[in-house]
Amino acid sequence: MIVAFSVSPSGERPAEAGRAPSDVPSDSVHEAVAAAVRIVRESGLPNRTSSMFTEIEGEWDEVMDVVKRATEAVGRYGSRVSLVLKADIRPGHTGEIDGKVERLERAIGQEPS
Repeated sequence: MIVAFSVSPSGERPAEAGRAPSDVPSDSVHEAVAAAVRIVRESGLPNRTSSMFTEIEGEWDEVMDVVKRATEAVGRYGSRVSLVLKADIRPGHTGEIDGKVERLERAIGQEPS
């Protein structure tokens, strides 16, 4: 399966030991997103990150475990978390994170019939 997901914190940052809660900085969530992407990359599963989504490919349980851990990491940056997730579940197929894009690029390069 391939999962494309986006995760973002909102609300006040939870209090840490010895510190009062603080607001998440203005409109930037790059530190929280970096924490999530770090977990995805360390998973060893095929992945790619664009400006709005991270894609990850693998078996259901391993992919969902990574998404869960990435979401939990983002949760440390706010009092709530927004998760958008889209999945392409195609049993028996691997390498589709690149294969789908390669087929698209070939199709774009072909003249219409």
